[in-house]
Formats: sequence, structure tokens, C-alpha cells
Amino acid sequence: MFSPQGMGYDRAITVFSPDGRLFQVEYALEAVRRGWTALGIRCMDGVVLAVEKKKISPLIDPSSMEKILKIDDHVGATFAGLSSDARILVDKARQESQINRLLYDEVIDVEVLVKKVSEVKQLYTQHAGVRPFGVALLIAGVDKFGARLFMTEPSGAYAGYFAVAIGAGGQSATEFFEKNYTKDVKIDSAITLSLMALSSVVEGGLEPSKVEIAIIRSDTAKFELLPNDDLCKHIERLKAAGNA
Repeated sequence: MFSPQGMGYDRAITVFSPDGRLFQVEYALEAVRRGWTALGIRCMDGVVLAVEKKKISPLIDPSSMEKILKIDDHVGATFAGLSSDARILVDKARQESQINRLLYDEVIDVEVLVKKVSEVKQLYTQHAGVRPFGVALLIAGVDKFGARLFMTEPSGAYAGYFAVAIGAGGQSATEFFEKNYTKDVKIDSAITLSLMALSSVVEGGLEPSKVEIAIIRSDTAKFELLPNDDLCKHIERLKAAGNA
């Protein structure tokens, strides 16, 4: 009789290894580790999302490469890993957000939205013939509970964070946050903090074309991409202080 041992534990998503691991999920995590660095910071007055943008080819229009995506007026997301997988999950999140508006006439709670996205991810870890989503999402927003920041893993697990970083430079950025993050940080300071964290992983030094930042303020609860002029000013101040 054919046995799982004959085909290898990493060939079927539904087969556990003897030590209780799902290798396909771990391979998906490796795709996240190889992705562009993305990070989020929860502030007293909102939340900040920031991401590294690499120039893959001089022929690519950089404006077509979206790394921070709006889900609803009050919530946005960024990611590390396979961008095609991220697009599917973000579309799912947008649908759930609109369904909540139609059914309850109110915006969806950020954690409820995260749970729904995580449920989709988890389903793809237990069925034959499919693979896990090779992407980790940072979902941030402002709801009735205040500023929120979550990270969802390919396994479907999620957790709330004060500051979090994922992708190729995630480890060094996380270590930077552990030393420098404080819970009383404001949005302007968090933008500077995020740029300082990215400065160690962005090749060739910080430039406006190499990073993208979005903010959601608690008083307006509106997702907004940081204008290029404001981004330039923050980077120039950072360079003048010798921190970039």
C-alpha cells in the first residue's frame, strides 16, 4: 500500500511530518522572508505603514507597483511575499468590508476583517490540491477601539502589534523597533522611526522613489498615502540629522 513516507512530507499540504510540521506552510513563510521589507507602527494618534520599493527593471513604470493598498476608508494593508497572492487576499478584504457596510451600515472592525482574511489563509493549509498563500499581510486601521495593527501569517495565524516588520529586512527592522519604539510615539515621529528602520535595508540609501508610506490618523480615520513632497521633507530631515 502507498504510504505518505514514500512521497515525502513536503509534497502534500495535508500530511504532517512526524514532528508535527507542515512543510508547505514553512515554504510559504520562506517566500515571506524573501519579500520586500514592510513594516507598521501603532501610534497614539494613528498608525503608519511603510514599505521598501525596489527598482526591478528600468523599463517598469514604478507608479504601477502598489505595495500599500487601501481596503476601506479607515483601513489599509501592505505585504511581504507573493504580490499576486496579496492581491487576492486584499480583494477578499475589500469585499468583506463592503458586505459589512451593506449589512450593518457601519465600517468593519479591523480585527474582524483580519479574522476573515486569516480564515481564508487557514483553509488553504488543510485541503489537498491547493497551496498556502505565500504572503504575510500587515493590516492597519482605526475603528471604535482606536488605532489597530495586525500581522497575518501564511498559516492563518494573526496577532496584534505595536510595531512589526516583515520581509527580507524584517529581522533587523524588528531589532531596531525593540530598542527604539515607545508606546507614546506620534505619527510624525513614527514616520521618522519607520524611515530609520528602512534605511538599513534599502540598497543605495533612502530616496523617495525607494519607499512608500501611508498613514491613518485617529481623528479622521481616513487612509492616506503620504504625498511625495512630505516624504522628501522627512527624508531630508533624516539625512540632515545623519540618520540615513
